[in-house]
Amino acid sequence: MGQLADGLDKAVHKAFTRPIPTSAGARMRYLVRQMKSTKAAAQQLGISQRTVERYVKNKIKTPRKDLAARLEGEVTKRWQPQIRAQAKQKAATTHGIVIDTRARFGYTAAPGSTDDARLRHLTVALPPTYAARLFEARDQGATDQQLQTIAAEALQETYFRDGGRRAGGLLVEFTDVEHIEFDL
Repeated sequence: MGQLADGLDKAVHKAFTRPIPTSAGARMRYLVRQMKSTKAAAQQLGISQRTVERYVKNKIKTPRKDLAARLEGEVTKRWQPQIRAQAKQKAATTHGIVIDTRARFGYTAAPGSTDDARLRHLTVALPPTYAARLFEARDQGATDQQLQTIAAEALQETYFRDGGRRAGGLLVEFTDVEHIEFDL
């Protein structure tokens, strides 16, 4: 996953009403319930079915670091799907999304303007249409570059062109992302 996709996921995770299970056994039991079998959970995690059964029965309590990360990722992906859907729907229809980024912005504009790329730190509230586009692209498996293109268009229209009130012919280039965070 890329930086923008992870940022969108983290923004949705902030909407969770309960934390994900903390112990390895509780996480494994949740994953087994969601996947409906120990065999499916084992295949998803890349471990044996017997190992999954040991975690479910709390015979193994501390997973290896790589397995702990995979287990946490799989549980987080499936945790509170209705809350996740509601948060996305709210952002896509009424509230929009806030983007906080430090990146290099360059411009293609009329001759004589200052179009040299430079680092900027921006915090901008994007309208619901761009939130909907970002979440839809993320859900369809868009690459980080595709998400970055949507974010650049959103920042271009919302921040730099101010909704069409200025800089009509301005095209924004959004590169070298140092930091990006989303909030619903």
